[in-house]
Amino acid sequence: MARIAGVDLPRHKQARIALTYIFGIGNPRALRILTTANVDPVKKVQDLGEDEVNRIRQVIESEGNVEGDLRKQIQMDIKRLMDIGSYRGLRHRRGLPVRGQRTHTNARTRKGPRRGTVANKKKAAAKT
Repeated sequence: MARIAGVDLPRHKQARIALTYIFGIGNPRALRILTTANVDPVKKVQDLGEDEVNRIRQVIESEGNVEGDLRKQIQMDIKRLMDIGSYRGLRHRRGLPVRGQRTHTNARTRKGPRRGTVANKKKAAAKT
């Protein structure tokens, strides 16, 4: 099993698909990495030689910003927005949609599950 950038790549998938398991690498970037490393994108990971894996690893390291470093950078960007008090930072802080989506309905992914009505709410005391 090939291990690149701290991620075990699936053995039975094509190299271009397997590289997308690394955070920060999508289809276009995976193809660019493989062409730069002179590796056939359709070749299965289990058929890759050690030298090919090392070339892929070197290209990814030279481009930078994958996995932990990229996650850290994204978190720092969000923290910066929150610290300067921008509108986007406030939306992040409150856990609401950041990019202009409606919140009257929907937005359940950001807001979480609905808070139900309070059960067994006491009614006003009757006059005696």
